[in-house]
Amino acid sequence: MSKRNSYSKTDPDATFMHMKDDHMRNGQLKPAYNVQIAVESEYVTGVGIFDDRNDIATLIPMLNNMKEKLGHKYLNVIADSGYESEENYLYLEANEQIHYIKPQTYEKWKKRNFKNDISKRENMRYDAESDFYICHNNRKLIPTSIIHRTSASGYKSEVTVYECENCDNCIHKIKCTKAKGNRKIQVSKVFVKNREISYKNITTEFGIKLRINRSIQVEGAFGILKSDYDNTWKK
Repeated sequence: MSKRNSYSKTDPDATFMHMKDDHMRNGQLKPAYNVQIAVESEYVTGVGIFDDRNDIATLIPMLNNMKEKLGHKYLNVIADSGYESEENYLYLEANEQIHYIKPQTYEKWKKRNFKNDISKRENMRYDAESDFYICHNNRKLIPTSIIHRTSASGYKSEVTVYECENCDNCIHKIKCTKAKGNRKIQVSKVFVKNREISYKNITTEFGIKLRINRSIQVEGAFGILKSDYDNTWKK
C-alpha cells in the first residue's frame, strides 16, 4: 500500500479520493488516481498518474520523469498553489529552474481583513540583520528555539520559533494571540525566502502572462479530456 492510508479491493493501485461528481453531496469516496499533465505551447509534453491525492508530492517525480523522457528540462516552471512546498522550491532551485508557483496565501493577502490582522507574521516588521520581528505594539519577537520537521515524503525542514519578549499589559494582545503567555510564531526561513521570490516572479509582467497561459492551457486540456472524451474518472 506504499505510503497510502487507503486502497480499493477492486483496484489495489488506486486510492480513495473525494470526487467532484458527488451528486448526493455526502462526501462519498471513490477509488481514483491523481492525473498530472504538463503543457507547453498548447501541447501536452508530460503525463503522470499518481496514487497520492495531494498535488504537492507529484511535482518532483513528474519533472524528473519528463527530464528523463524528453532529454531536457524547462527553465520556467509554472504551477498553482497546490504545488507549493519548501521541498519543491529547493528542488527547482537546485536544478536551476525558475519557479512561478502561486503562494497558498496569495488570495488571502489581497483581503482587507488579512492586511489588518496584527497577528500575522506578514504584518510584522522583520530585522534580518538581528533576526527578530517587531509586533504591532513595537515589541520584539526573538528566536528562542529550533524545530525540525519531516514531511510525508521524508523531507526535513528547519523551523525557528520566535517569542515576544513580554506581552504583559499589551492592549493589542487579545487581537494578537489567545495564548496565556507571550505571542509565539513559527517560521521556516527557507520557505519564507522562496515564497517571497515566487511571489515576485508571478507578479511581474512576464509572470502574469505565464500564469494566464497556464490556466488556459492546462485547465483547457483537462476540460477536453473530461468533457470531449467523457473521461469522468479523473480526480
